[in-house]
Amino acid sequence: MKVAVLDSKGKETGRKVELSDDVFGIEPNNHAVYLDVKQYLAHQRQGTHKSKERAEIAGSTRKIKKQKGTGTARAGSIKSPIFKGGGRIFGPRPRDYQQKLNKNVKRLARKSALSIKNKEKAIVVVEDFNFESPKTKDFIQVLRSLGLENKKSLFVLGDSNNNVYLSSRNLKRSEVVINSELSTYKILNNNNIVLFEGALAGIESNLTK
Repeated sequence: MKVAVLDSKGKETGRKVELSDDVFGIEPNNHAVYLDVKQYLAHQRQGTHKSKERAEIAGSTRKIKKQKGTGTARAGSIKSPIFKGGGRIFGPRPRDYQQKLNKNVKRLARKSALSIKNKEKAIVVVEDFNFESPKTKDFIQVLRSLGLENKKSLFVLGDSNNNVYLSSRNLKRSEVVINSELSTYKILNNNNIVLFEGALAGIESNLTK
């Protein structure tokens, strides 16, 4: 599939690039997409949640009232979970949320996500550009030229470009990554994908190993 290459002003350059059908034109595998997104979200969790149980509560260990004759239930410790300020029953403990996923499944998921976006005509290819210095207004002008000013967009670079990255950092609806950082979640979490021309070779190489 051939796609026109645009410049940073949103105009056609007169050139076209070939998008590999093995990456951008496959039949999406929804289960692979689900597994990869699930893993990505799980890895965002710190797992540092913790509450104190009765053995960790600071408090007197004396028996707070006699065993019989009070007309109420027995109670042996002020740290009991049934009392205010007592420990928590089966509270959360620190844990690792990391999940394992086969590399082939991850590649299939990313190819599926790109194929979905390509089918929706939500992928744009632009020639590589740079800014003289990091300026948010310059990046906003690029978004406006591409018709993406009010849409969530993901820009995929071929190599690290500090000026472009810093220019986009203050914009909530735009994100800039290099091709090796591309993930299924980021692809699907944005309305449009803007691929730098220099990123295509890296994406196809990473996903067709």
